[in-house]
Amino acid sequence: MTTTSARPVAWKLLLAFAIIYLVWGSTYLAIRFGVREIPPFLMAGLRFTIAGLAMWAWLRVSGTPSPTLREWRDATVLGTLMFLIDYACLFWAEQRVPSGIAAVILAMIPVCITLLEITFLRTQRLTLRLALGLAIGIIGVVVLMNPWASLGEAALDRRGVIALLVSCCGWSVGTIVTGRLTLPASKPMSAAAQMLSGGVQLLVLAAIAGEFAHFRMQNISSIAWLSLVYLIIAGSIVGFTAYVWLLHYESPTRVGTYAYVNPVVAVILGAVLGGETVGRRTILGAALILISVAAITTIKRRQSIPTTSNVSREAGLKAVADD
Repeated sequence: MTTTSARPVAWKLLLAFAIIYLVWGSTYLAIRFGVREIPPFLMAGLRFTIAGLAMWAWLRVSGTPSPTLREWRDATVLGTLMFLIDYACLFWAEQRVPSGIAAVILAMIPVCITLLEITFLRTQRLTLRLALGLAIGIIGVVVLMNPWASLGEAALDRRGVIALLVSCCGWSVGTIVTGRLTLPASKPMSAAAQMLSGGVQLLVLAAIAGEFAHFRMQNISSIAWLSLVYLIIAGSIVGFTAYVWLLHYESPTRVGTYAYVNPVVAVILGAVLGGETVGRRTILGAALILISVAAITTIKRRQSIPTTSNVSREAGLKAVADD
């Protein structure tokens, strides 16, 4: 339940919203800067292992119980779906796809979740509005991928786009199964356990892919290291703290507006700081996808399964909110 007692002063609320809007939106560009020099699986693994371990240690010192063996097991399942699959694909794709496009495509996660609910779980009925929302989102992806109507922009790397769609699927499946798993009662501890387990799995993947053999710390620029530090501290720990704090004073619906703002922030920062092209194709595809997400997420949903997860899409963290 959202708590409204002892409401903080307005500037604190505005600051927290600014963090989840701007910081989470900027993490896509930080990833792109980092993976230019740091192998993608290794960078993702370092980000979430360090952030997860730091959060776990802080919570333990503050008196929060550590997860039980069963909770660790289930957190590891989500770590596989929502970090190993999701972020491995995202970091790998950002070597090939502009950061703004990556953020726009990952905004399709509610569309993927809805498709799973309709086709496999049978927990969502296909209405006309829902069908239109799904169709608009799919058309948006087609616009971005279509090499014959690029509207003046360079064609996107199809492997990168496919990896981003796999990323959406991994996160969506994780969201669906969250309600069927046993996780720590403390949402911050649950998120820390998922991050830590997912981060370790990403490091294992990096080792299997041979990334450690080709990694030379002395060859990494200060920009790439700063990107990694930014992702760990600002993107994961600070962003998560602001998000959970906001949920005590604002409704989940209002806090969830970050899902519409982050792609816009990512596209703007990618163009201004990353030199990424923002043409008619990007604007049209992004507009269609965001319209689709707005149409789908504002539909009153059945209560049989959760539509949000315990971990957030781009800080790597988010708590399940009870409305």
